[in-house]
This record gives sequence, C-alpha cells and structure tokens, in this order.
Amino acid sequence: MQTNIILAGVGGQGILTIAAVIDLAALQSGLIVRQAEVHGMSQRGGAVQSHLRISDREIYSDLIAEGTANLILSVEPLEALRYLPFLSTTGRIVTSTDSFINMENYPAMEEILLELHRTNLPVLVNAAELARKAGSPRTSNMVMLGAAASLTGIAPEEIETAIEKLFRAKGAEIVAMNIRAFRTGEALFQHQATVS
Repeated sequence: MQTNIILAGVGGQGILTIAAVIDLAALQSGLIVRQAEVHGMSQRGGAVQSHLRISDREIYSDLIAEGTANLILSVEPLEALRYLPFLSTTGRIVTSTDSFINMENYPAMEEILLELHRTNLPVLVNAAELARKAGSPRTSNMVMLGAAASLTGIAPEEIETAIEKLFRAKGAEIVAMNIRAFRTGEALFQHQATVS
C-alpha cells in the first residue's frame, strides 16, 4: 500500500493541521510517513503546499513525482488546479469550492469547475457552509479531511483518534466540534459516491 497526497491551499486555511492529523493517524496505524516541508508563503493568503507519502514499506523520497499523486486535497479550488500535473490518471481531487481571491485576474469559478470536472470524479465541497453547520467555520479543514478520508489509505477511526489527540489540549468541546466536522465531510463523500 502506498498513497501519495498533495495538500494545497493558502496560508491560514489549516494545511499544517491536516498534515499533522494524517501523519499521526498513519503512524498510529503502523505506516511509514514521509512529508516534504510545507512550501509557500507562511503569511495568511500565500499559496502553501506539502507532499505527504504514506506506505507500509520503506519510502525513499519525500517528493511526489509528476503523474503519481493518488490524491490532491485542496482547501482552495484554484490551488487544486495548480497541482494537476502531479495527479495520476486514476488519482482523485478533493477540493473546497470556497475561493480565496488573493490575486488579480482570479479565474471565474465556472472555468475552475470546468477544469476540475476533467479529472477523475472530483469531490467538490462547500467546506465553509458544512463547517458552520458542524459548529464553527474554523473547522473547514477538518470537513475537507473527512471528505478525503477514504482516499488516504488510513482507517477513519484512526484519523478521528488523531484529531482527538491533536486537539485534546484545547478542550473536549473543540475536539467534539472537529470530529463532527470530519464526520460531516465523510458523509458528503459517501453521498457523492452513491450518486456518481
């Protein structure tokens, strides 16, 4: 088993937290994890991406080669498109449809969606709305993680345990809210899978 994941978004959207949860869940599952540094601008609004490789055998490189990503998990739709050359022909994109317009000439959402629909069964998530329903707009990254969970190669229960461990210091209410957001994203993926 080997899963190559590119995490993409902009600063302030919780990419580091998604990476930390996946890393912890993979290690708890007895898997090997390699993560390239998060590259990009650390200030809010700058493009950020990270390569995450998970396997049950030795991994020799932190970086994902073009055409070999099993999953692009993006919390911003234009950032998902930026990494299309890395996606394998059978790979999947899970992206938020909530745009963060941080540049001139940001493309129209219709153009972005058209490109996304040229990929293999993209999962498009209105993460901000689902996060609000789960209890806080700040949990949109956990909604996105939930929507991508079944494509990571890690059992959802392990991911939930990692969320609980990561947020434990912030209190039971924050843990519960983040797990609720994760499950909301998971339910959306299951729903989209049954109607596809």
